[in-house]
Amino acid sequence: MTDKGLVNTEHPAKVEHALKEAGIDVAVYDEVRVEPTDESFLAAARFASEGEFDGFISVGGGSVIDTCKAANLYSTYPAEFLTYVNAPIGGGQAIPGPLKPHIACPTTSGTGSECTGIAIFDLLAMKAKTGIVSRRLRPALALIDPTVTYTLPDRVVAASAFDVMSHALESYTALPYSKRKAPARPSLRPMSQGANPWSDLGCREALSLAGRYIVRAIGDASDHEAREQLMWASTLAGIAFGNAGCHAPHGMSYSVSGLVRDFCPDGYPQGEPIVPHGMSVIVNAPSVFRFTAPACPDRHLAGAELLGADVRGAGESDAGEVLSGQIVSLMKATEIPNGLSGVGYNADDIPALTEGAYPQRRLFENAPRDISREALSGLFQDAMAYW
Repeated sequence: MTDKGLVNTEHPAKVEHALKEAGIDVAVYDEVRVEPTDESFLAAARFASEGEFDGFISVGGGSVIDTCKAANLYSTYPAEFLTYVNAPIGGGQAIPGPLKPHIACPTTSGTGSECTGIAIFDLLAMKAKTGIVSRRLRPALALIDPTVTYTLPDRVVAASAFDVMSHALESYTALPYSKRKAPARPSLRPMSQGANPWSDLGCREALSLAGRYIVRAIGDASDHEAREQLMWASTLAGIAFGNAGCHAPHGMSYSVSGLVRDFCPDGYPQGEPIVPHGMSVIVNAPSVFRFTAPACPDRHLAGAELLGADVRGAGESDAGEVLSGQIVSLMKATEIPNGLSGVGYNADDIPALTEGAYPQRRLFENAPRDISREALSGLFQDAMAYW
């Protein structure tokens, strides 16, 4: 599986050639939608059902990998679409058994989808993103080749790189696993466990790499070292948030992308509005980390320092401003839009943004502070502009 923007490049062609050389029959599906929807997931699932395939290979960014996960799921265990979708939006039912083999070949340095059991999509009826979460969705194998990022447009690198950064920051500052209510038995533990020592390792290294290389990788396509290191950071952050989980910046992003009116950055399919996923996340991040810092100021300060901030003399009460300030500095250096206003929103949109995001309880309950509906509206207000 791939998309229209990639199908005529060398990457899917290499995969197809290798498979055919090995005597494997191949069918190519290139109708994946960038920022997939429930409709595009279902279209891919129909293709998979009709093909009766033995396995799947995804060649693309997070949209392609997530679509392949969904196609594998619904062709293997057919059901009404909302059956497996996260509650309370969907039924949240467990996937009945193992899926067919899926080899994920990411072509962007951002989503980390090759490492996770998460598939995200726009639910068109709600004008908001939601997803399907299960360990069984995790690809059987990931093949990661950083050279595929050498030809990426700078805006695609920017959106995906800030997704990496927020994956690591959110996982590092998530509600700790030790503060979560224990389930009745170990098999009922959710995939996202909250901040934990294992995920912390990947988060810290991913943040350090992002702080060193994000500006270079976006600003100079010939800087192969920077792009390779961001791909490594993406993998580390993917492993980390696949275990710890993200929180409010991602939860807010689902309505930011779902309610978009007329924004469409360079490097993405033109003709219809889109706020790329990583961009829809990072425009919320400074607002969120100011809010969450009192819950674990030491981690917020550590995150800021890993990203390159000078934290000398900073105390716990400064943690939120120091971290948010460093994120804003990196956003400005890489020409990321100035908060929600930069992607087309204004104060009149706050009620709709709040209503679209609030049902993402899986994410908001992973934050280190309680986020009420009123608090969420305040976070959107504070995210309107940063400079």
